Order: sequence, then C-alpha cells, then structure tokens
Amino acid sequence: MSQSSKSLDDLRREIDEIDDNLHDLLMRRAEVVEGVAALKRSGNTPALRPGREAMILRRLAERHKGRFSRAVMVRLWRELLSGMTAMQAPFAVAVLVPEDRPGYWDLARDHYGSHTPMTPFRSVGQVIRAVSEGNAAVGVLPMPQDGETDPWWRMLISADAGTPRVISRLPFASAGNARVDDQSVLAIGCGIAEPSGADRSLFVLETHREVSRARIFSTMTAAGLPATFYTSVEPSPGFALNLVEFDDFVRADDPRLLQAVAQLGEAVERVSPLGSYPRPLGAETTKA
Repeated sequence: MSQSSKSLDDLRREIDEIDDNLHDLLMRRAEVVEGVAALKRSGNTPALRPGREAMILRRLAERHKGRFSRAVMVRLWRELLSGMTAMQAPFAVAVLVPEDRPGYWDLARDHYGSHTPMTPFRSVGQVIRAVSEGNAAVGVLPMPQDGETDPWWRMLISADAGTPRVISRLPFASAGNARVDDQSVLAIGCGIAEPSGADRSLFVLETHREVSRARIFSTMTAAGLPATFYTSVEPSPGFALNLVEFDDFVRADDPRLLQAVAQLGEAVERVSPLGSYPRPLGAETTKA
C-alpha cells in the first residue's frame, strides 16, 4: 500500500509502531550504557567524553537526510547523550550567568540537557571552584576576549592534574532560540582530553621579555600550528601571559609545539595547556 492510499488512521498506527520501535531502541541503548559505565568505573575512565560525543553528532549529521531539521536532530541527541552521561556518574553543571548575559544559561541548558542539574553563579571563581571541588562536572564560562585586564583563564594555569581544563565550546550546533547575539561560551571540566578528529587547543605561553604577537604567530605557523585566536595580559612589567589557540588537537609534548617554543628561545619561560575542544558543526551542516 502506497503512502498516498493510506488513511489517516493507517498513518497514525504506523507512527505509533515507529515510536514503539524508537522507544525499544532507547531502552536498549540505556542497557548498553550501563555496561559501558561499569567498564569505565573499573578503569577509572571519566563518564563525560566530549570528543566521543562530537564524533557521534558529526556522523549523524553527515548521514542525515530528509526534511526533518538537522539542528533539531542534534538537539534530540544532546538530550540523549546528557541523560545517559548522568546514568554513569553524578552530573551537574555550574554556569556563569551575568545579569547582562542570560544567554549563557540557555546555551548550557541546550547542550547539557533540560533535566541536568544546573546552578547559576555570578562570579568566575565560584564556577571554577564548583568544578575543582567536584560539585559540578562542567563549568560554563564566556569566551576569552582580546583586551581583558583580568581574564578568567589565568586561574587555570597550573601543573596540577586536577585543575579544570577547557573541554567544549558551545553551541556545538545551532544556538536555536537561546538569548545570545553571536556569542559562544567555553565549558571546563576535569578528565582526560582526547581528540575528536577536528579540534582546537588552547595554550598559555608565559614570556618574560617582549615577544610580539606577529613573532608568535609566524613561529607557530612555521612549525605547523596555525593560530586561530590570540590574546595576552601583562600581570607585571616585562612579564606577559599569551593565550594562543591552535587549529588542531595538541598535547604539551607535541613536536610542533616543542619546535616552536625552541625557536622562540629564552623569551618563553613556561608553556601551560589550557585544554581543547571539538570544533563545532558548521552552519551548513546544521541548517534545516
């Protein structure tokens, strides 16, 4: 029987059958996730894996077809992924919500799920403390901006393995109806960084003598690490903290980074990783 010859009742019964099949698959997925959770606990593996989640969403966005919106599909899977992350370990989110930026809350809710416990905070320090002390798995903070005099990312410069690091950038797909105006936020968390296949990485170069932005850019590019963002702050005369973002997944022992630092010479006192995040889906991927 063709779709055109079916009655409305026939089509509704078909939809009900599809809904039951979808529900059965969701329950089956949850059972598999319970097995994954047991293995993660035995191996001390974090429940939250932004890289793996990004790979899932990219694959689904690539294979998606038909009139059903890709952006809506991604939103459905974000709810699914967040709900199943919460099955594996306590999962809560701390969000910086300035009075003039209510959209930060919207971006966090849309990415981490409408039923995930979220707490608003007015200060950066409160958000970072909540993640550091284990009261939240994720903290949501604004994107760094050039020209800031006391940027929050300074608080993540530490050799301590327990210090939170950047793990995601939101929105990963469409911002939907979030109360934002071309704004992005970064999410921080604790755990093991892993590549997703399309990533960006953040490092802080501490320099104790004048090193120009142009020299840092040209040296990094020559080493195979083109920079996509740069900002700096001078806590004291002659000393600068330079935040550099690279368009790749970069570890602290990456040969390209080591080569560039060696080229910059004694001007660089220390290099500190600040984390990495999967590159968000492009607008052409998530459009209806």
